[in-house]
Amino acid sequence: MIREELDRLLCDVKSNAELKEKLLKTEQSENPIDNFCSLCRSLGYKISAGELFALGLDESDTKLRSVNGGGVNAIDGWDDAYEQFILTLKWT
Repeated sequence: MIREELDRLLCDVKSNAELKEKLLKTEQSENPIDNFCSLCRSLGYKISAGELFALGLDESDTKLRSVNGGGVNAIDGWDDAYEQFILTLKWT
């Protein structure tokens, strides 16, 4: 569900520069993830901090399992769904 909400948000950002700027500003705040999630919920996107953390860990675990034991150490940043989203947003 969270992946679909993030994808929907990215789609909406492509046609809304103001929304993109608001989302990017969360990166500068004292508590970026909470501010990001609050902003998203206020705009009708069902995104919570817990779901972002769980998504990041799940995706990182999936990548590690996909190498059949060859990659026993996680790569820094793979488990940070918020940071990955912000990077994608900057490139969009």
